[in-house]
Amino acid sequence: MILGGVVVPHPPLIIPDVGLGKEKEIQDTIDSYEEIAKRIGELEPDTIILISPHGIGYSDYIKIYDGTGSIGDFSNFGAKDTSIKVEYDKEFIDGLCDYLKEINFFAGKTKVDNELDHGCLVPLYFINKYYKNYKVIRISIGGLLNEDYYELGTLIKKYSEQLNRKIFVVASGDLSHTLLEEGPYGFNENGVKYEERIVNDLKNSNFINLLDYSEDFLYSAGICGHKGFCILGGILDGLDYDTNFYSHECPFGVGYMVCSYIVNSSNGKKYLDEWLDNKKEIVNKIKLQEDGYIQLARKSIEEFVINNKIIDVAEVIHKKSGCFVSIHKFGELRGCIGTTFACYNNLSLEIINNAISACSKDPRFRPIKKEELPYLVIDVDELSPSVLIESRDELDPKKYGVIVEEGLKRGVLLPDLDGVDTIEEQLSIACRKANITSNNYEIYKFEVIRHRVSL
Repeated sequence: MILGGVVVPHPPLIIPDVGLGKEKEIQDTIDSYEEIAKRIGELEPDTIILISPHGIGYSDYIKIYDGTGSIGDFSNFGAKDTSIKVEYDKEFIDGLCDYLKEINFFAGKTKVDNELDHGCLVPLYFINKYYKNYKVIRISIGGLLNEDYYELGTLIKKYSEQLNRKIFVVASGDLSHTLLEEGPYGFNENGVKYEERIVNDLKNSNFINLLDYSEDFLYSAGICGHKGFCILGGILDGLDYDTNFYSHECPFGVGYMVCSYIVNSSNGKKYLDEWLDNKKEIVNKIKLQEDGYIQLARKSIEEFVINNKIIDVAEVIHKKSGCFVSIHKFGELRGCIGTTFACYNNLSLEIINNAISACSKDPRFRPIKKEELPYLVIDVDELSPSVLIESRDELDPKKYGVIVEEGLKRGVLLPDLDGVDTIEEQLSIACRKANITSNNYEIYKFEVIRHRVSL
C-alpha cells in the first residue's frame, strides 16, 4: 500500500552541527522538514523508499542497494556524533529485483555498496526525530532517460501490491544549482527557467511533464533530484492523492523545495499510458514522411531487434559513401554509429549495417528493445568525402562536419547540431570524443546530405 511521497532537499548545512548557525537562513525549509517528518511519523510506514542522486550511479542501469543495511554520518562536513543507521527491507528488495530481472528491466541489485550519502542522511535526520520503526529501500539514479525512471516507479508500485507493506517514498533532491553567480556552479539562465518550471509542475502534481525536460536543459541548469522526482511520479501514477506545498527558497544559489503527496485511494488517472500514446502518435506522423533512406534504416533496426536478422536489400542505392544513422527516443539520443567513408559496395549496405550498429553496438547505450521501437525517430546522414583543411577559417559548424586526428586517435562530429554554434565548440567536442588533449591534430571537413523529418 502506497501511503504517499515527498520531495525534499538535502543541504548538509541544514544540520545544526554542520551549519553552525547558517542553517537559520533556510528556516522555511527547516520548518517544512519538521512538518513533513511529523506527518510521516503519523502515517507509520513499514518501508521508506529512499531515492538519492548522490549514491553510486550508472549510465545504463538503476542501482537498488543490496545487503542488510547501511550507516553514515556528517563527518565529511565537519560534524561529529551524527551517525545514522538503517536496516534494508531485504524481502522487498529481493522480490522487487527478481521481478525486474524477470521482465528484463534495467534495474536491480549490485555487489557494490557504500555508506549512506548526504542525500539519504538529511531526510533521515528529520524523520528519525519522530519515527524510527521502518526499513529502507535505497535507490540511486544515473544516466538513463527520465521516462525510464518514471517507468521504474510504475513497476515498483505494481510489485508492491503483492506485499503487505505500508510504503512511503522520499525523493531527495535539490532543484537547480545555477541560480547565483556565487553559487556552487555559477549562474546559468536555464537554472532560473528550470526553477520556475519544476516548482510549478511539482506544486500542481504534473509529474508526467517531468519527462519532457531535455537532458541538455537539465545539465545546463545544474539539476540534482529530477530523475528521483520521476520515480516518485511513476509510483504515484494511477493513485488519487492530496498535494501539500510547504516551501520553496534558494538563498545560496540552490533551489530547495518541500512538497508532499498523501494518497487517498487507488482510483487516480494513469498519466504514463496517455503520454506514451501521444509520443507514438507523433512518431507515426513522422513515419509517413520518411524517405527511402530512413525507411531502410528503420526496417533494418526493426528486423534486427525483433528477429535478430539482417534484412535483404530490395532496392539497391548504387552510389558509395559513408553515412551515419542516428536514433532518438523522446527527443534524446538513443544511439548513433557511422562511417566517414564507404565500407561497402553500395549505400544500402552502408545504411543497413550502421543502423544495426546504432541500435545494438553504441557503447554509450544499452541495446534497443522491442518495446522501444514505436517511439524511435531515425535520421540518416550521407557524407561527402572528407578534405584536409589548412586553416580553421575554412570551417563552419552549421555547414561542415569535422574529423580530428592525432596518430591513432580519431573523433568525428556531424554538422548543424543543437548547442554547437562555434568552431571552437565543434572542435572541442570532437577532440574530447577522441581523447585528444594537445593542439597537434589534423582537421578534416565534410558535408552531409541529411535525411530527416521534422514536425
